[in-house]
Parts: sequence; C-alpha cells; structure tokens
Amino acid sequence: MQNKLLLGLAAVLLLSMTCIFTVSETEKAIKFRLGEFVKDDYTPGIHFKLPLINNIKKFDARIQTMAEKPEQFLTSEKKNVIVDLFVKWRIGNVATFYTATVGGDINKANVLLNQTIKNKIRSEFSARNIKQLVSTDRSEIRNVLMEESKTIAPKLGIDIIDVQVMRIDLPKEVSSSVFRRMEAERESVAREFRSQGEEAAEKKRAEADKARVVLLANAFSEAEVLRGEGDAKSAETYAKAFGSDIEFFTFYRSLNAYKKTFSKSSMMVVDPNSDFFQYFNKQK
Repeated sequence: MQNKLLLGLAAVLLLSMTCIFTVSETEKAIKFRLGEFVKDDYTPGIHFKLPLINNIKKFDARIQTMAEKPEQFLTSEKKNVIVDLFVKWRIGNVATFYTATVGGDINKANVLLNQTIKNKIRSEFSARNIKQLVSTDRSEIRNVLMEESKTIAPKLGIDIIDVQVMRIDLPKEVSSSVFRRMEAERESVAREFRSQGEEAAEKKRAEADKARVVLLANAFSEAEVLRGEGDAKSAETYAKAFGSDIEFFTFYRSLNAYKKTFSKSSMMVVDPNSDFFQYFNKQK
C-alpha cells in the first residue's frame, strides 16, 4: 500500500514537472499546441503548459554578432577594396524571427542580414573613391548601413544594435600602385614647395644684395665727400701755415725731399751747385 502511494506521488510530481517550464532573462520562448503557434510574449519566470499537447521552443535573446570573412568590393575608380565589418543584433519579435529564419536558425538570420548589408555596401562603395572611403566617409557609410539594416530587421524579427566597418584595405597589388601614385603626388607637391622656397630665397638674397650695394655706395659717397672736405681743410690749413713764412715752407719741403731721396746706399750724380742742394751750401 505504501509503495503504491509513493509511486502515485512520484507520478504526480513527474506530471507536474512536465506541466511547467521556465524562461530566463537571456531567453525568449514560443508555445506551440500540436505544432501550431500559440503564444510568444513570455516574461522571465515560471510558466505552464499541457503535457503532450504543448511544446516550448526557446531562443537566445542575448546580443548576436554577424561577422563574415572580409570581402572585396569595387570603388568608383574600379579598384578593389577589402572590407571587414560586423553587425550586432538580437531577437526582437520571436514569432517573426521563428517564421523568417525557418525554425529560428541564427545562422540563417546572419545569412539574410549579410546579404542585405553587403548589397548596400556594394552600391555605396561604387559611388565613392578610395580616398573618400579611407579618410572621410566611414561614419556616413555606417549611418547608411544602419538605416538599410533596419529596413530588413522587422522582416526578420530582430533589432539592429550596431553596424561597424572595422577595416578597409587594398589588395596587395592595388596597394603598391596606389602608394606609388601617392608618393609621386607628394613628391610633386614637395618639389613645388621647394621651388617656391628657392624663389623666395633668391628674391630675399637679391633684395639683401641690392640693399648692401646701396649702403656701400652711400657710405663710399659720404666718405669721399668727407675726405674731400678734410683734404680741402688740410690744404687750407697748410696754405695758411706756410703762407705766413715762405722761406720756412721752402726749407721744410727741401728737408722732406732729402729724407725721401737719401738712404745708406743712395748714389746720385747731380751738380752740387744745383737748386736741390741749395740748403747744403748755405752756412750761417
């Protein structure tokens, strides 16, 4: 009798366990009745179902990441670029998600989302050149992709959290040609700057040389004027000094002539009675 009671309690417990199910905060759930959709708005907690009639399917409600392998796209210059991106999303409407992805397959959702976004990337990249893609339009491209992904999100029953272009690279063969062209452009700009610098330097040097010549000419002219005035003043002074005594002036001039003419090895063939020796012959 006791064994039957224990078996009955165990059966009741087992039956009650099959009548309840739990939904955690990181899950979303759908209830089916004999394979037909019944309910999907379950909050986290304990819920009830009918054994053998109802079945429950749960889905991960946490943020998912779609990150495919980098792919090549053509720019407006017909150059290939390698694009690496990711999309962050999570399930919004679980019933729509279940229907759109044929049973709630996350991989299927990633494939559908990837197709939509890459089609949009292809059109956006074909309207821009490499310089725009690399330097200026990254945020604009992100905004476009966010808007485009949001158009398909309701059809898939998901919410788009973020879309980011992580990397835009050039294939090796394209990188070399682009870098060579950029190097040539930079070299051309550098040559132009150097030419402008040399031109400015030559102009400055010419202006400095001109200023130097003008300063020297003015200084020389002023010096010549001052020298002339000094010589005139000197001549005037000498004239006044020697004019007061002609005999002394003549004697002084003769002494200077003797000083410049005679030396230890001097030899002259001159008449002793000539005027040159007049002061040698005078004795007082």
